[in-house]
Amino acid sequence: MSPTPIPGTWQIGDDPGQRQFVELKGNGNQGFVLEGGVSLPSVTVAFEAWGQLNQKRSNAILVLHALSGDSHAVGPTGPGHVSPGWWGGLIGPGAPLDTDQYFVICPNVLGGCQGTTGPSSPDLENAPYGSSFPIITIRDQVAVEVALADELGIDTWAAVIGGSMGAMRALEWGVGYPERVERAVILAVSAASSAEQIALCSLQIRAIKSDPAFAGGDYYFSGRHPLVGLSLARGLGQLSYRTEHEFDVRFAREAQEDEEPLRGGRYAIESYLEYQGEKLVRRFDANSYVVLSEAMNHHDVGRGRGGVAEALNAVSARVTVAGIASDRLYPLEQQLEIARLLPGENEVHVIHSEFGHDGFLVETDAVGDVVRFALQR
Repeated sequence: MSPTPIPGTWQIGDDPGQRQFVELKGNGNQGFVLEGGVSLPSVTVAFEAWGQLNQKRSNAILVLHALSGDSHAVGPTGPGHVSPGWWGGLIGPGAPLDTDQYFVICPNVLGGCQGTTGPSSPDLENAPYGSSFPIITIRDQVAVEVALADELGIDTWAAVIGGSMGAMRALEWGVGYPERVERAVILAVSAASSAEQIALCSLQIRAIKSDPAFAGGDYYFSGRHPLVGLSLARGLGQLSYRTEHEFDVRFAREAQEDEEPLRGGRYAIESYLEYQGEKLVRRFDANSYVVLSEAMNHHDVGRGRGGVAEALNAVSARVTVAGIASDRLYPLEQQLEIARLLPGENEVHVIHSEFGHDGFLVETDAVGDVVRFALQR
């Protein structure tokens, strides 16, 4: 069977929406059988792409987004995009992911809310899944990405790249599909979620579910959405994404503009966390936040594979591991463990940043250097 043609080629700045959609059927009549035993009959995947696929289909790079990201890795706001691309400067002509050389694809993840099947998508009865959307794992998400690659006729990725939740999927690609990955770039993640990471995600999930408007996840027709709970969850997450030093330098104990905390006003840091929550609720679905956070809690490349060490030892791709020195969510020691357990000698590229875990998004030049190094290996 000849591969399905790529539905087009794109360059940065092209005006017609770059987001594309493809419906994947999974494994025949069974659809996509998830790790939890439940099946999805089909999955629609939204993705964006830049550059041009070569005749051998050997220059494709898969970029994988983190928890609150989407397929819009680079580009301005516009129809369907309320925010600019989350990795601007990394993708484009002459950029580290050089679209004059590579065909770069970024799909929205299974369980998301930006075009790929998730809790807000229509079920077989054409109503939002809501509370009936099944539990999914990082491996389930990668299985959908594998089906997308098959649909596009891409047998092997020149590289799979991701940070945070995206790096979880990049690791799963390397472990579960070693023959399909030539290189991998793993940024700011662990090989398996720790107790503290699970605790942090769980508190965010509880914040959303405790909002009366959540309605057990079936709020789509109520006219009310759990915006307060989602905003609070984002604030909790933001504390772990940044650093104490940054907060002290930016906000210290300053009041918010002309407000007086002793008279009921806010401190500047409180206003900042509220602002971060307000930004997220304008573009993200609370159920997706819950589903994706739970998937991150299930992250463990060693599950069913004899443990983390045995799983990582099976990786054959050339892996480049990087971490943020100030990351308190995924501390550097976790990237050191990944590098130590991979075959061969592997260094960890340390990115120095005052922005903590968010450094993989903010430190464009340093991350770009890591990507260039990886692609030249």
